[in-house]
Amino acid sequence: MSWQAAALNGLLRGTMKPMTSLLLRNTTGMTVASRVMGLGERVPGILPKHVTIDQEKFGACSGEWVRAGDGLEEGKVLLYFHGGAYFLCSAATHRPITWRLSLTAGRPVLSLDYRQGPVHSLAESLSDALAAYECLLERGYAPEDILLAGDSAGGHLTLASLLALRDRGMPLPAAGVCLSPWTDLSSSRRRANHWSDPMLPAGRVDWLARRWTDGLDPLDPLVSPVYGDYTGIPPLMIVTGSTEVLRDEGHRVALSARENGVPVTYEEWRRMPHVFPILADLLPEARMVFKHISRFFGAVESAGRAGTAVRSESEAAA
Repeated sequence: MSWQAAALNGLLRGTMKPMTSLLLRNTTGMTVASRVMGLGERVPGILPKHVTIDQEKFGACSGEWVRAGDGLEEGKVLLYFHGGAYFLCSAATHRPITWRLSLTAGRPVLSLDYRQGPVHSLAESLSDALAAYECLLERGYAPEDILLAGDSAGGHLTLASLLALRDRGMPLPAAGVCLSPWTDLSSSRRRANHWSDPMLPAGRVDWLARRWTDGLDPLDPLVSPVYGDYTGIPPLMIVTGSTEVLRDEGHRVALSARENGVPVTYEEWRRMPHVFPILADLLPEARMVFKHISRFFGAVESAGRAGTAVRSESEAAA
């Protein structure tokens, strides 16, 4: 672990974790946290000169196109779902991830601003994600040229979207990437890394899970993707930190998907905080993980080309 990561973990443990423990107890606290984060979004971020941002509208929801330089494959796209526990953050807050994913994948990224709580439900967030995917198909993007990715709650939304698309008989994207995914919103209490997570208090995560699943079946795979059957789902990459309270549920999805025949790349980074790739401006480990994601994308594309060649040969023989 780098000295930068060690210092940041100490800072998070002394600031972010107690603040989260204090605020996430009622709707008022959630509103305060959301407004504070909203103020932060208005501060201009430092982006490389080669990165461009263009706003986009998708009916009830909106988002932004992120392009990292020229020479991108415009016929391909990565659809990104930001994290924030389903009530915080936006496409703007996650630009440190999205512009690097654009560079890594060699294609534009559509970062979606989906509807969130406490005003909106999990079902509405998922509806926005599926609508954005369907809109990309309507605009002529081939499903094999679409990648899905998300972090934390956005990782939850990535997995729920893949399961919902599969169950509806929709054409599936080429792959999915989940960074520190939140996958278990059931009543099972989080015991792993209860004390060692430098950022997230396990009790507050449990409280949010109960709030978002009120009136729902928490064992429904679209509510808790950890309970999903991943048969037929495209390749997945799951990245987490070894000391996260969400580590085990991401690992459980990786194991379950592998058992269902899904090619899975699972990486557990030593003592990295929650969604550490967003800290790539500060942490060398966060910059390094995008090289690993690049290898995953390369493997997916190679497998896709091989599959296309095999199908073409079969059709020719027929």
